[in-house]
Amino acid sequence: MNASIRKFLKEEDGVTALEYGLLAAIVAGILVATAKPAITSFFTELFKTLEAVVKTA
Repeated sequence: MNASIRKFLKEEDGVTALEYGLLAAIVAGILVATAKPAITSFFTELFKTLEAVVKTA
């Protein structure tokens, strides 16, 4: 039992996954902050197009 607890405490797979998750969140935040006008324009046009398609269906 004691050996399995020590093995669990030494395991670093979860830490690595957490680091990658934090890095992905930071990159996504930077992309959203820098490309906000382009993203807003894209989604505005997308929803206008979808609205037109739904109205004609």
